[in-house]
Amino acid sequence: MDVTKKSPLNKLYADFHHAVIPHITADSRICVGLSGGVDSVVLLHLFAQLRLSHTFHLSAIHVHHGISQYADEWSLFCQQLCAQLAIPCTTTRVTLDNKLGVEAEARKQRYQQYQQQPADFIALAHHQDDQAETLMLQLLRGAGVKGLSGMAKYRQLPNQPAYLRPLLDMPRSAILAWAHAQQLQWIEDDSNSDTHYARNFLRLDLLPQLNQRYPAWRTALARSAANLAEASELLDELARMDAQQSIHEQRLDCHYLQRINPSRARNLLRYFFALHNLQMPSQVRLADMLAQLTRAPHDNHPAIPHGDYTLHRYLNQAYLIKRLPVSDPKQSWSWSDGDTLHIPFYGTFSTHISDATGIALAKFTHINIRLRQGGEMLRPDCKRPNRRLKDLLQQQQIPPWQRDRLPLVYSGDTLIHVPHIGTACAWQAHAGEPSIALDWQAEV
Repeated sequence: MDVTKKSPLNKLYADFHHAVIPHITADSRICVGLSGGVDSVVLLHLFAQLRLSHTFHLSAIHVHHGISQYADEWSLFCQQLCAQLAIPCTTTRVTLDNKLGVEAEARKQRYQQYQQQPADFIALAHHQDDQAETLMLQLLRGAGVKGLSGMAKYRQLPNQPAYLRPLLDMPRSAILAWAHAQQLQWIEDDSNSDTHYARNFLRLDLLPQLNQRYPAWRTALARSAANLAEASELLDELARMDAQQSIHEQRLDCHYLQRINPSRARNLLRYFFALHNLQMPSQVRLADMLAQLTRAPHDNHPAIPHGDYTLHRYLNQAYLIKRLPVSDPKQSWSWSDGDTLHIPFYGTFSTHISDATGIALAKFTHINIRLRQGGEMLRPDCKRPNRRLKDLLQQQQIPPWQRDRLPLVYSGDTLIHVPHIGTACAWQAHAGEPSIALDWQAEV
């Protein structure tokens, strides 16, 4: 049946067509997220129909979560369906660690697989009912404007396919009508009847009662989500304006945070985390972070853990630093060949022979690398006495989180060189004396 011609379901196809065509070209690669349920089967069928009149590359991906006892059967069903439609299908298996809960972890794993697909678009079958249910769930979780803005019809993220949801304005009843009219086959997820899951509880227990009193609830909530999405866009635009004056890669200007009002500062801090794909902190946690970044005494250097990162404040700047294994001050590394030395999780030393001032080549023997233990002394300036390494590091404004990871170069048991600080006077080469220069490249 050619649904592109007159039929009772023509509006659904026309709306789908209108949602897709502005985004694709003849070279576009579209990959449909296929669970085997009615929504994704209808979406795949619509794209197969669209392919009759438009040129593009169509494929599908099925993510095997291994949660249900029927997961293997669902995977086989998706492969057979795609074979019937002459659509390439990839099946990927994932393992859930359940740290986030089954639903959240399964979603996380799916999207990780989507990001790896050789496609320009990942097409997903979310519809108007899904959008309204998502808004309800987010309200119950106390989400902010961004969380309440729901899903977008089109979303482009850096370095991954764009997400396309052509059915987002369509009620599930219209999708079911299409499936029945086209005599499509699909699978029923046995977990859909389990009200232990929050979405199923809403769908099966709460929303049917709401529907009796407010039959237009889907449209109304979807409209609210669209309004909130517009508000979220305005907040992002404001954050981008603020970011131009305050964010430099992984660094955020704390002075700027102090100058703007607290609501705007919280918005900017959320934007900073979003830029680095970090989970949003709770409202209470975010307020505490902002207080530490803007109110702590000048000589205080807060270190705020967040996920796999730590947010450090130093010299009125906030630095987002990936957390590394804790340093063991008793570690040491022998450097015998004097060429290149790689220290895992720390960085790499390299050398070159130089006529300029460096370490006297004749004295560069019995070299070993150690970490700070406290109390070290160094005399990099021959006109001044020995000084505490702690004072030298502070004078050179070496950030606190780098100080304990800075490698110290010893000859035997004598400290002779510290990167960014200098070489001990007694080991410095004289004019014209062969010398060796050390270059240190930290991993972070």
